[in-house]
Amino acid sequence: MAPSSSLHKPRKKKKGSPSSASAVRHGTIITDAKTNAQKPAFPLVSFLWPARGATSEWIVLPLILMVVGLFRWTVGLWSYSGLNSPPMHGDFEAQRHWMEITSQLPISQWYFYDLEWWGLDYPPLTAYHSWVLGKIGSFIEPKWFALDTSRGLDDPHLKIYMRATVVISEFLTYVPAAIIFLRRFSRLRGVHPWDAYIALVAVLMQPATILIDHAHFQYNTVMLGFVLASMSSMLAGRLLWGCIFFVAALSFKQMALYYAPAIFSFLLGMCIIPRFNISRFISIAVITTLAFAITFAPLLLGALYDSYRGVTTNPGKGSFDSPPLMTILPFKTDEKSWYFPPLLQLTQTIHRIFPFARGLFEDKVANLWCALHIIHKLHRYPTALLQRLSLVATLAAITPPSIILFVRPRKELLPLGLATTAWGFYLCSFQVHEKSVLLPLLPMTMLLGADGGLTPDIRAWVGWANMLGVWTMFPLLQRDQLRVPYFVLSLLWAYLLGLLPTSITDVKHWIIADTAKKEGRALDRSIHQVYYSAMVLWHILEAFVDPPSRKPDLWVVLNVAIGVQGFVICYLWCLWQLVVESGFWSDWRSRGAGTGKEGKQQVSKKKQ
Repeated sequence: MAPSSSLHKPRKKKKGSPSSASAVRHGTIITDAKTNAQKPAFPLVSFLWPARGATSEWIVLPLILMVVGLFRWTVGLWSYSGLNSPPMHGDFEAQRHWMEITSQLPISQWYFYDLEWWGLDYPPLTAYHSWVLGKIGSFIEPKWFALDTSRGLDDPHLKIYMRATVVISEFLTYVPAAIIFLRRFSRLRGVHPWDAYIALVAVLMQPATILIDHAHFQYNTVMLGFVLASMSSMLAGRLLWGCIFFVAALSFKQMALYYAPAIFSFLLGMCIIPRFNISRFISIAVITTLAFAITFAPLLLGALYDSYRGVTTNPGKGSFDSPPLMTILPFKTDEKSWYFPPLLQLTQTIHRIFPFARGLFEDKVANLWCALHIIHKLHRYPTALLQRLSLVATLAAITPPSIILFVRPRKELLPLGLATTAWGFYLCSFQVHEKSVLLPLLPMTMLLGADGGLTPDIRAWVGWANMLGVWTMFPLLQRDQLRVPYFVLSLLWAYLLGLLPTSITDVKHWIIADTAKKEGRALDRSIHQVYYSAMVLWHILEAFVDPPSRKPDLWVVLNVAIGVQGFVICYLWCLWQLVVESGFWSDWRSRGAGTGKEGKQQVSKKKQ
């Protein structure tokens, strides 16, 4: 009797553990030359060693998310920006106040109401996000977001709610975007899923991101999540979705502009090279325009509707001048016309989002202008001159990576391209904050998911950049009484990745590495060791030695001076890696070698 046919298809067998050669190449396993025994290359690999076999991702991934979520919630138990610090408090109060005004006022008044008290100065998507959280919080406890009377509220229950909103917002945007991006990026670069999980843990345990969002208090990971979703879509070949997600990132925080030149150059290159694709170009332009229009539509239509209802833009709380953009319009405006309310709303929103009048930098941040200000005071020059100088310097820094992405629009170059342009913006642009260092650190840390990303070379550079970045944030975190979370998270991350100053694993691996690359690695390690030593020494001085009375900010200034030099090195390293990965360096060397051979042949012919 013939066997009956079945429509059942057997499940594909899950990939087992990575091969020895693959794991060694990716830097997760060290093989003993004598015994051929394998052992983890650094502590984070040891923690995930049990998942090296055919363990289901439905077991590994939830465990990873629970652990990183626990760290976030534990950090949230500490202080936050502005706790018991009247009169203006800090970022916690700013975020709470935005929930207050968006949930209690008409939409046309959001960007006008009492601008002296943490006036709303982020794009519309942040405002809508604040509106949702404010409405939910008002339902739980109305006094948390009562108009005006809730200012400076330090309620422990409010703190729990606000901390929870950061965790939930991150787990709805940043976390899934990081998982999907690393899965696609590692698959594109031929990396085993187990190695991708190791990179995922390193990314989600990034100390600077946790400390700023879950300790200091902000929602940066929402914007960073949209950026990762945009990059992930482009890796998958879905350029239009990539445009939508990047517009969402820009519409949540204007700092996403740090990535804009790289994204623009990559998309333009995809449309032009190897030949001009007019349909793709038009589609990208239309979708991007529609995405911005949809983002601003509720704000503009709300202003039009409030005008129809007779709701004034200024409710009498505080005062404001007409937006500067209104005075430079090429046509005269009539305040009684139907288009005036949405036009006023649009110009005021843009003016609030891009506050050029604030100055070149705020506080002491490790970028070129603040470092230069230490030597030569820049406030003596007109703001317009400083703006133009900043523009020229920024263009000079972002042009090389933008050209590379335009000429070689390859998907695997996106993390390096975004990291390089973000470093250029951070070092040279106008109005830089300490927290802006999160933007270049994100795509640079994603390099851990690439082929060879966990080898000592890449891991050492990515780890050093992250440790340097969080170290430059210490003066900010110290003001918020976050010393303990800072030291615990940064040293734990360094230990997990086998970095100095907590581990000598990386140094041992370098010592036994092949001799062909020892000279270059020696220079790398020397740079890192000098900076790690400087950071440790700085912490000792800051903790035990009082600065001179005439120079109370001496240690902060020294932090800036050391940090900016390290960030310049980070920019140059990312740019060099981009040149090498894009093939420009090998092409130049091959052309040089070819020219040399031709020259020698011509000389020999002349002699004959």
